[in-house]
Amino acid sequence: MEAAILILALLFVAFVALGVYVSVKVIGAAKRGVERTVTQARRTVEETTLRAKSYGQGGVAGELAQLRLSLRTSMRATQDALHAGAAEDASLSESICLFQRLSAHGHELDDELKRLEREPDRATVASLLPGLRERTERITRSAESLRWAARDRARKFADDDLDALSTQIDVEAGALRHWSGAETAEPEAAAASWPQAGGTGGAGGGVDGGGDRVAEQTWPEAGAGVGPGQTVAEQPQAITAPDPRQQTSYPWQKTARPETTN
Repeated sequence: MEAAILILALLFVAFVALGVYVSVKVIGAAKRGVERTVTQARRTVEETTLRAKSYGQGGVAGELAQLRLSLRTSMRATQDALHAGAAEDASLSESICLFQRLSAHGHELDDELKRLEREPDRATVASLLPGLRERTERITRSAESLRWAARDRARKFADDDLDALSTQIDVEAGALRHWSGAETAEPEAAAASWPQAGGTGGAGGGVDGGGDRVAEQTWPEAGAGVGPGQTVAEQPQAITAPDPRQQTSYPWQKTARPETTN
C-alpha cells in the first residue's frame, strides 16, 4: 500500500514538473514573439520617420536622417541575404562572422547619428558630417560586398545545377527519341509477317458455305506446264506406286481375294 502511494506521489510530482516546464516554454515563446513584433513595429516607425525627415527636411537634420536610412537599409539587406544563403551553403558561416563584426561598427555609427540628430549645435554637427559620411560609405560598401558575393555564389550554384539538369534532360530526350523510333519500326515488321499469296488461308484455301473446309489448291511449279492440246487432267503424271493406306474405299467395291495355288 505504501509503495502504491509513493508511486502515485512521484507521478503527481512528475506531471506537475512537466506542466511547469511546458508553461515556461509557452510563456517564453509568447514573450519572444511579442518582443519581435514590438521591435519590428518600432523599426518600421523609425524608418518611416527617417524617410520623412530625409525627404521633408533639408540641411544637417535631413542629411543625418539620410545617412541613417542608407546604413540601416544596407545592413538589413546584407543580413537577410547571408542568413538565407547560410541555410543552403555552410561555407557562408565565415561571412556571417565577418558581418557580425561589421554590424558592431554599424550599430555604433547609427547610435552616434541618432545622438547628433538631437544635438542643438548645428555648426559642430555640420563639421562632423564629412567624417560621418565617409564612415557610412565604408560600412555600407563592405556590407554590399558581402551581400553581392553571397548572391553571386548562390547564382553560380544555381547555374551549375541548371547546366547539369539540362545535360541530363538532353540525354533523356535522345533516349526517348531512340526508343520511339524502335517502337514505330515494330508495326512494319509485324506487317511483313502476313502469309504470302497462295499460302494457307489465301485465295486457294477457305471454308465453303456448309462450314466444311475446302481442299487447298496446289499450283503447278514452274516448268511443269501443260503441253499443247492437253488439259490438266491429260497431263502425264509421274509413275508412283499407289499407297494402299491412302486409297479411298467405297462400299460397292469388292474385297480382293488372295490368290491360291490351286
